[in-house]
Amino acid sequence: MRQEDRLGAILALLADHGSVGVVETAERLGTSQATIRRDLQALEEQGLVKRTHGGAVPAGVLYELPMRYRGARQQEEKSRIAELAAGLIDESAATVGLCGGTTTSEVARFLGMRGGLKIVTNALNIAAELALRPAIDLVVTGGTVRTESYELIGPVAERALEGFNLDASFLGVGGVSATAGVTTHHEVEAQTNRAMILQSARVIVVADGTKVGRRAFARIAEAALVSDLVTDPSADPAELDALRELGVRIHLAD
Repeated sequence: MRQEDRLGAILALLADHGSVGVVETAERLGTSQATIRRDLQALEEQGLVKRTHGGAVPAGVLYELPMRYRGARQQEEKSRIAELAAGLIDESAATVGLCGGTTTSEVARFLGMRGGLKIVTNALNIAAELALRPAIDLVVTGGTVRTESYELIGPVAERALEGFNLDASFLGVGGVSATAGVTTHHEVEAQTNRAMILQSARVIVVADGTKVGRRAFARIAEAALVSDLVTDPSADPAELDALRELGVRIHLAD
């Protein structure tokens, strides 16, 4: 396992359990205790953890993993979800919006391979990916950079998005449920994402099964504004039924 993947796994364990031990983490990740100690030192130097005797605790509350450490989580599921989601865009769609996130980044790769689209994004990593695709007509909003998600957010981004009409948009979320709607971890990011989906004729949420039924801090929109949810079979069936009752089309990536 690469160090970046180990660091992401350690942060995920911290987010789930509140602390990690060197011995248990080394066994779980199949590596040496010395390697885990070096990983914890690297995370401490980045201000993400505080080392303790025999392990570590978060330096703050880990509501959200930094983007650079999230890519390895549920990677196979995210790739299947992204491929299915990209396939929902037919020839009638000319303009597509992409918010930031690990799964939407995968969607961008699939869309980039087909070309013939005008894509609007507020995500710097997606823009960098699509800038190399000459068949894509790329539009990037301005805004303030949010380092955790590589997104451009805030009033500048929102004003730019309000000037576009989109046939469809893809939204990555921190959580999606029938009662809480679609949510994320940051209130300004939520407002910027809402600005994009309000300009979209079709809103496609991409979320692995761990996000279904979960709610994050800031609400982007009510679930009824979502046209489609693309997820995997691990999603809570009762929650999916509740979303269907609101008119959300459910697509499962096997």
